[in-house]
Amino acid sequence: MDAIQMNLLEQVSGLHEVPEGAYNIRANGEKAGRNTTANIDIVTKEDKPGIDIIIKPGTKNESVHIPVVLSQSGLKEMVYNDFYIGEGADVTIVAGCGIHNSGDADSEHDGIHSFFVGKNAKVKYIEKHYGEGDGKGSRILNPQTIVNMEEGSYMEMDTVQIKGVDSTERVTKAKIDKDATLIIKEKIMTHGTQVAKTDFEVELNGENASTHVISRSVAKDKSSQVFLSSVNGNNKCHGHTECDAIIMDEAKVSAIPKINANHIDAGLIHEAAIGKIAGEQLMKLMTLGLTEAEAEAQIINGFLK
Repeated sequence: MDAIQMNLLEQVSGLHEVPEGAYNIRANGEKAGRNTTANIDIVTKEDKPGIDIIIKPGTKNESVHIPVVLSQSGLKEMVYNDFYIGEGADVTIVAGCGIHNSGDADSEHDGIHSFFVGKNAKVKYIEKHYGEGDGKGSRILNPQTIVNMEEGSYMEMDTVQIKGVDSTERVTKAKIDKDATLIIKEKIMTHGTQVAKTDFEVELNGENASTHVISRSVAKDKSSQVFLSSVNGNNKCHGHTECDAIIMDEAKVSAIPKINANHIDAGLIHEAAIGKIAGEQLMKLMTLGLTEAEAEAQIINGFLK
């Protein structure tokens, strides 16, 4: 991998070098490196682009890194990655995609990640998207995440996109069984004329299933964002969805949370708030010696932390 690709790798996965444990690194549509362990296997799909990640039951304190980097202008790809997490496993999965586009053609990475989380398994999933480059071509990322959770399982998703992505449509669909919990934390920042849309749909099917969907976003300049969330309570369950957004300049933000109670013991809550940075917050920081721009940056960093 060249210097540009290594920088992208660091931005999306925090890696300065090849990681320990299981990993699959994809660069410009090709496999750039792979390693498996005794408990985690990674297999190339034969019928379409993508991989199967197979985690044995009972696997503990192991991680999988599956970053993607694109540095070739005009490259467009679609990949399908399936994760099979065995019963009682406890693992961390680090994904993400970085695009460097210095050309005039659009560069695009689309991916469908399907998770099959076994009984009593625990998963921490981290995904970061990043774009850079001074070309006129757009940097486009469209991730789709499909989650199937068995009884007693737990999954936490941390997704971040705070720089350089011109267009994104992020879709997450989940089905949650008895005593299982899904936590989703999303952070997005857009600027210029960038466009971002997120769409969450969670089915709380099992007794005592639960979910908590949290979105924090900042829209600057003439960018636009749309947040959609739908939580369906189909049993005795608990669901909470919230969206907080800071709007600046000439940006546009829409938040459309929806909850559907299909059972008498479904407890569901939704919240949404959109507003500008409060003037008193800026003044307080400026009295400490910060410029207005520095004060805004401090507030935004704290909001997205």
